[in-house]
Amino acid sequence: MAIALFNILIFPGFLFIGVFGMLAEYIDRKLCAMLQNRVGPPWFQPLADFIKLAAKEDIVPEQADARIFTLMPVVALTGTVTAFFCIPLWGTKALFSFNGDLVVVLYLMTIPTMTYFLGGWYSRSVFSMIGAARSITQLFAYEIPLFLSVLAPAMLANTWSLSEMTVYYNSHPWFGLFNIAGFLIALVSLLGKLEKVPFDIPEAETEIVGGTFTEYGGRLLALFRMCIDIEMVVGASLLAAVFLPFGMHYGPAAGFALYIVKVLFIVALLSVLRTIFARLRIDQMINFCWKYMAPAAFLQLLADLIIKGIHAP
Repeated sequence: MAIALFNILIFPGFLFIGVFGMLAEYIDRKLCAMLQNRVGPPWFQPLADFIKLAAKEDIVPEQADARIFTLMPVVALTGTVTAFFCIPLWGTKALFSFNGDLVVVLYLMTIPTMTYFLGGWYSRSVFSMIGAARSITQLFAYEIPLFLSVLAPAMLANTWSLSEMTVYYNSHPWFGLFNIAGFLIALVSLLGKLEKVPFDIPEAETEIVGGTFTEYGGRLLALFRMCIDIEMVVGASLLAAVFLPFGMHYGPAAGFALYIVKVLFIVALLSVLRTIFARLRIDQMINFCWKYMAPAAFLQLLADLIIKGIHAP
């Protein structure tokens, strides 16, 4: 019981992923600043921002639904952290592994976006409601390509378990090369899920102030920001487990170091992508996802099915 609590609360649980999320935010912001020829924030800036927000008073708008408004940040953070426990990190087995955990992780990663929508909608602010509508609209654009790109390697491995997928691709490393297109699709879809440029449409500062989070402040906004940081780590960990599952048999120390490198590599790719592109309109984003990314994800799925049929015993 004590070991389980330690794993959930300390390592590799909430404390670890919270610190790692802030580190990922710092690297993301620092790399983006370097690419734009700026200095960027100091290493302690994410922690300082969190402490500053946590020290402020929580203000609930008079017209808002107070219960939903205050509950959504907690629900978002809970869903994101729970998903992390089902992803194999530096070994071939996750902290909580079972058949079908891949589907559960994808479901849990959808919860934050739903909380952004509900929190913004029940804020009753015009800017928040517009941002909430954009969040839920954007969800239906990137979610299908993301699901297809991640499920295609699972079909090739003939399992819905992330841990079993890791074992399979460690035994058949060459099969991972057939999923490169899926990795690129999932990477772009993750940008949409994290609502980063060019998919930061729901919180476009130049259009709708802060979008969904316009009315949020204090500890509630701090929880939402922590959730976004952790979601970036969880998304990068998922992509690393599905598309970069090599090096899992080197031992705990080497495997942990390799896991950190893989996650930060994916975070760096996200930073580069959000630096070189400008924000899209919501209609452009939907057209891009449905006209290009979804068909490409279907082709990835078809290719994996063909390869699975060829190599079937």
